[in-house]
Amino acid sequence: MSLLDVRGLVAGHGAVAVLHDVTLAVGEGEIVAVIGPNGAGKTTLLRTVAGVLAPTRGGMVFAGRPIAGEPAHRMVRHGVVLVPEGRRIFADQSVRANLELGAVSHGRRDVTAVLDRFPALRPRLDDIAGTLSGGQQQMLAIARGLMARPRLLLLDEPSLGLAPRLVRETFEVVRDIRGQGVSVLLVEQLAAQALRVADRGYVLDRGRVVAEGPAARLAADPRVAEAYLGRPAP
Repeated sequence: MSLLDVRGLVAGHGAVAVLHDVTLAVGEGEIVAVIGPNGAGKTTLLRTVAGVLAPTRGGMVFAGRPIAGEPAHRMVRHGVVLVPEGRRIFADQSVRANLELGAVSHGRRDVTAVLDRFPALRPRLDDIAGTLSGGQQQMLAIARGLMARPRLLLLDEPSLGLAPRLVRETFEVVRDIRGQGVSVLLVEQLAAQALRVADRGYVLDRGRVVAEGPAARLAADPRVAEAYLGRPAP
């Protein structure tokens, strides 16, 4: 059963269209990866689904509710939460304050549940968030998103700027989130790693979906491997 359905989406910045007739779906309890080159429109897609950008044309349905054009604060209340590229934490606020800000839409301020999932943050609760390492800041950004109790978490380049060990840990967190019943729409430049963690995937290029299917099948497709995964076609 689809949690999110996007049909014929056209969106961009002002009069400049970035997405052209994009159609995709995310099922309940599913990880869906969106891969593609820089400038393909991946971040624009997430920002449109999250309500940060308004679509020019097309439809979006979330949990049976039409959502195209809904503003971001209403999308959060519906259960769609964006963790933006570059972490975007409040660097001058404490770790605790960052987490509590994630719960503003529903008033919950108990951080216990997310600290059980991100134990490295527990001893840093009263520290200023900007003093955390890059990996800890990424965990904080994801934890803040989970404080909003999402049904669908939109992750934009969660591995950006992280060391290889931290990249592996981040993708393990993504698997764990799905295990807790949260669906994930994942945009990721590390395409091979994204397809390994995902159930299904879409390839976005120049604002259009040029390939889609089960993640394992996309990873094995020689055309996808050569064009988007950095591997020569057999």
